[in-house]
Formats: sequence, structure tokens, C-alpha cells
Amino acid sequence: MLSTIEKSKNNMFAEKLFHLRKEPSCLLPDRNSVQKFVDELLELLFPHFSKKHFNSPEEVEKELKVLEKNLCKIIEPLGKISAKECSESFFSKIPGIHEKLMMDAEAIYKGDPAAENVDEVILTYPGFFAISVYRIAHEFYNLKIPYFPRVLTEYAHRLTGIDIHPGAKIGKSFFIDHGTGIVIGETTEIGNNVKLYQGVTLGAVSVNKTLANSKRHPTIEDNTVIYSGATILGGETIIGHNSIIGGNVWLTSSVQPYSIVYHKSEIKFGNSKMNEEPINFII
Repeated sequence: MLSTIEKSKNNMFAEKLFHLRKEPSCLLPDRNSVQKFVDELLELLFPHFSKKHFNSPEEVEKELKVLEKNLCKIIEPLGKISAKECSESFFSKIPGIHEKLMMDAEAIYKGDPAAENVDEVILTYPGFFAISVYRIAHEFYNLKIPYFPRVLTEYAHRLTGIDIHPGAKIGKSFFIDHGTGIVIGETTEIGNNVKLYQGVTLGAVSVNKTLANSKRHPTIEDNTVIYSGATILGGETIIGHNSIIGGNVWLTSSVQPYSIVYHKSEIKFGNSKMNEEPINFII
């Protein structure tokens, strides 16, 4: 049995947790509701994600209105914003978001020999899913709705291993191939027709909190390809258009348009019979 002291500690802790829920900082969106919203929106935008049948355009429009009302309910508790105005503004951007996503899907299909058609890209590619959630989250970021955009992109991050901050600016026909381990920071700017492979980091040189409101992440201009494992850092770093950045490259300075940058590693061959322990580590 608990002692009188232990019971008192438990009561004090329970009281602390209770008061935490009364503080203004607890005006947070419900994470499950946010995730459900983006899933239902994507299911409406792409039949690949849902077998729900509609008999007319009017039924589709009605579903959009339902989603708009649901969004209003989710963001209303956040305070200091007009939930109705934000919902209306967001849904006015939906046609443009859909158009961009179709261009992304087409870019992935054209750029990946393994893709049989655009439908396969939309249905199965984690890169397309991560880009879709990012483009939705980016509109909420522009509307300055607190927490909501990050909940969305972290949902995609958890499912795909692709971490795109909702504040990043990404152009048309964006292609993520494989994708696992990609990190794209908040102030990154990416042009049109850019292709990233797995493990690419577009990050900041410093994590100093005083730089929070400055441009900390690189700019990637149009028609650039960045291969797996490359790390590009810094707000003043610009990768010129039509460049190719090779795998495992580390960059903290700008490169001119049409550049080819690659990392040349040294590989040595030996005979294991000549040495009992040719490599001095064990996994």
C-alpha cells in the first residue's frame, strides 16, 4: 500500500497535470484530427487512396464543404485566428495544390525507369505522399496557423522517413526518388524540376537560436539533381541551375550554374590472408 507521503506526492502531481491543461499553451490542435483531415483530403483529391464513390460533381463539392467545416472545428481552438476565414482561404487554394501535385507525379513517373505509370506513383511512392502533405502544410504555414503545419509534415515524416519543413519553398515538378532520410529545412528554396535522392540534407550551418528569423538553409535552382547522401548547408549557399551534385558531397559554399560536383573516395584492395584483421572494427 502507498504511504501517506506517496499519496500526497501523487495528488500534487495530478493537480499539476490538471493545471497544465488550463494554461494558454494547451490551445493545441488534436493530432489525430489533423492526420485524419489530411488523409480524407488526399482521398478526395486522389481516388488511389479511397474507393469512395461519387455520383456527381455536386456530391464531390458537398464532400469538400464537409472537409472545410471539419477543418474549421480543428483550428478554432487555436485562438487569435479566424477559423472560418482560414478554412475558406485554404480551400480556395485546393485546385492549385492539386495541379502542382499532378505535375510532381508526372515528374516522378518520367524520371524513374521503374515507374510504370502515374497511377503507380500516386498510389505507392513515399516521395509523392511526402510532397503531397508538404504542399498542403505549406499553405497552412503561409496562413500562419500555429502547430497545424508541423503536425502534418511530421505525420508524413513518421510514415516515409522524409522530413520537409512546411516553411520550405518548393517549385513545380519536384521529384523525390526513394526518399528515406531526406531533410529539407525551413528556409530552403527549391526551384522547378529538381530531383533529390535518398539521404540528402538541405540544412543550416549553425543551430544558433538567434538565427531563427534568418535564411539558414540553401537555395537550389531549377533543373538540379542531387544524389544520395549529399549534404548542402547554409543560407548563403546557392546551387546554380542545371547542376549535378554527386553522392556524399558536402557543400557549404555556392556553385555556378551547370556545375558538376562530386566526391572522389579512395578504395583500397588487399588480401585477407595476409592479415588476420585487415579492417580494425567489428560490427
